[in-house]
Amino acid sequence: MQLREICTSPSVTCGRDTSALELAQLMRDRHVGDVVVVEQHDGGATPVGIVTDRDLVIEVMARGVSPELLCAGDLIGDGIVTVLESETVYDAIWQMRSKAIRRLPVVDTQGRLLGILTADDVTRFIAEELTELARVAPRQIKHEMATREPVAH
Repeated sequence: MQLREICTSPSVTCGRDTSALELAQLMRDRHVGDVVVVEQHDGGATPVGIVTDRDLVIEVMARGVSPELLCAGDLIGDGIVTVLESETVYDAIWQMRSKAIRRLPVVDTQGRLLGILTADDVTRFIAEELTELARVAPRQIKHEMATREPVAH
């Protein structure tokens, strides 16, 4: 399955100048644990970073910094890992595991943001696939009973 089919879209976004306080309010109001920081390019939003609720706790709250003094640009790193919409869940799992991250912005071939894929999204997808696989055996038995005559003794 391609990532465009299971990612959360649209994702919650902001610009680099959004304050940490505004980020926390966005997360609360939209019931999310992350906000994708974007820049506008060629008619679309390009992800440049992600700020998570954990970032706010570790970088703002635990340090006693006023949330009005820091902005999203201060909280993101130098690079961001993204995945293409056409990649598979297994590609995303590899990226998450190898980079030790739980969230991946999903982009098109021009790098424009389409959505966000979280570890929870991946877990939900795999659970649904396993549920479908578990339904095979009972269906197989019913099919055999309906289509095959018993062997006469």
